[in-house]
Amino acid sequence: METGSGEIGAATAAEPVWRGLPPGLLRMRRLLLVLWLGAAALAVGLLLGLLAGPGWAAFALLPLALMAWGWVLLGRNWRSWRYAERADDLLISRGVLWREETVVPYGRMQLVEVTSGPVERHFGLASVQLHTAAAATDAAIPGLDPAEAERLRDRLSELGEARSAGL
Repeated sequence: METGSGEIGAATAAEPVWRGLPPGLLRMRRLLLVLWLGAAALAVGLLLGLLAGPGWAAFALLPLALMAWGWVLLGRNWRSWRYAERADDLLISRGVLWREETVVPYGRMQLVEVTSGPVERHFGLASVQLHTAAAATDAAIPGLDPAEAERLRDRLSELGEARSAGL
C-alpha cells in the first residue's frame, strides 16, 4: 500500500529549512565574557590582595570559574538559536532549558529593522528586529551576517506587504 510512503514524502516536503546563527556571534559574546570577567578577576585579586592580604586574593578565582561556566553556556545558547522561512510565516526557535518557538505570520509584520551596534559592526554582525501589531510577538534574530540581515529584511518586508494587502 503506497499511501504510507506518500504521506512520509509529504511530511518531509513540509519540513522547514532551519538556519543557525553564524559563529561570529559566539566569538563576539565569548570575547566580551573573557574581557569583563577577566577584568573582574584582576580587580578582585588586586584589591583583596592589597587590602586584606594575599590569602583573600584567592577569591579572584570566582570570576574565573564564572568565565568557564559562561563559556559553556554561551556555546549551548548559540547552538539553540535557529530560524526558518516558510511560505506564510517566519519561525524563530531558541532556548536550551526553556525552548521558545515564535511564529511570525508575514501579514502581521509592521516593521522589519536591521540594527548593528559598534561591537557588532566590529565583528561584522547585524540583528534583525521584527515588529508586529501585538508587542508580545515582536521577535529578533541576533548576530547575522549584514548581507543576510539585509536580504532577510527585504524579503520579509516584501512578503509582509503582499500578505497585508489582502486584509
